[in-house]
Amino acid sequence: MFNRNKLRAKILEAGLTVKDIAIRLKKNEATIYRKMNNGEFTRAEMQELLNILNLDVKTFNEIFFT
Repeated sequence: MFNRNKLRAKILEAGLTVKDIAIRLKKNEATIYRKMNNGEFTRAEMQELLNILNLDVKTFNEIFFT
């Protein structure tokens, strides 16, 4: 299960927007919203989000695997 609210909170904590994330992932903003609604991030995208948001392993797991 994917925790969309926690991901959104971490994006905001980092001072970023979904548009910023889309730019860094080289995706369309609408695509990122869709992925956030469905939890359909690829492994590479999850790894990039880990780096962009400076997530620790516990938080990463709480977002993508709870």
